Amino acid sequence: MTDRMTFPSEDAAFTYFDSLQPVSVEELIGLWKGSEVPSGHPFDGVLENLEWYGKRFRADMRADALFFKKSVNRLVPIDPSAIPLNLAFRFHRLGRTKAARNLFSHLLKHLRARGPVASIRTMGFRGKVSAAMVYDSKPIIDHFRRIDAERVLGVMTIQGHHGHFFFQLERVKEPRLSYL
Repeated sequence: MTDRMTFPSEDAAFTYFDSLQPVSVEELIGLWKGSEVPSGHPFDGVLENLEWYGKRFRADMRADALFFKKSVNRLVPIDPSAIPLNLAFRFHRLGRTKAARNLFSHLLKHLRARGPVASIRTMGFRGKVSAAMVYDSKPIIDHFRRIDAERVLGVMTIQGHHGHFFFQLERVKEPRLSYL
């Protein structure tokens, strides 16, 4: 990933997000490598500790919302429906530990998605209409804005929870990965 972003607060992250232009759903189609953009959210550091890889958006407007690394060249799409959000928020500090990473690696086979777990569509958010990904089984929407031709900034909103989780996606041009 290029240009590792970090913000001192959610307000600072939203100032940057709001300055960016919308992105169309068609522009998102493909595989994207993700990285967290720390801004003070409880989940900062958790996904990367668990070896989150990124997302894949399909031409049929469906999405593999969460890809994790199984090994160097293997990705596993997971279905977040079995992950209790309230517990994830309550024990977020544990998500940054080596023990959590080891446990999660063993749980991957049980969390494996059998197909796409989200859809992409155009939605309004913070005064602009842009691409968004809506999870099928969780009250989560990821909103996207274009950084440049190969990168987007995403912000995850979770209904019923305060705060927003920011992340960057960078297009993977030549995937040399296999999907389980």
